[in-house]
Amino acid sequence: MNTLSIWNPIHEMDELLHNRLASVLGGGEPAGWSPVVDIEETDSSYLVRAELPGLDKDNVTVTVEDSVLTLSGERDLERKVEGKTFHRVERAHGSFNRSFTLPEDANGESVTANYKDGLLEVSVAKREDTKAKAIEVRVE
Repeated sequence: MNTLSIWNPIHEMDELLHNRLASVLGGGEPAGWSPVVDIEETDSSYLVRAELPGLDKDNVTVTVEDSVLTLSGERDLERKVEGKTFHRVERAHGSFNRSFTLPEDANGESVTANYKDGLLEVSVAKREDTKAKAIEVRVE
């Protein structure tokens, strides 16, 4: 029995490119994904914001070890959903791991994290002993 199949050269090129990149970047394993991150400095802290749409907070981990802040987690790929047929899935999936070396004035023991609506916000306080202090200058 022969099955009719529609050849799509664009799809095959896309798959070939994806497989080639996966093998180069991940040693033969499919490449993970990397969420976009903004890092902001305020007078009292460093703020790291990562976009993680569609992730449950239980699939996200924030750690600080040896002055390195690490954000990691995993997004599962839903290939089979009852009553739905997917023709293309382009959203990134798999595990991710982003690490950032903290500046010398960051207090790695004073870290808070909040996750809401797909946005992870991590705040790392600055150490009190390294904050700039205003010194009054007297003119005589």
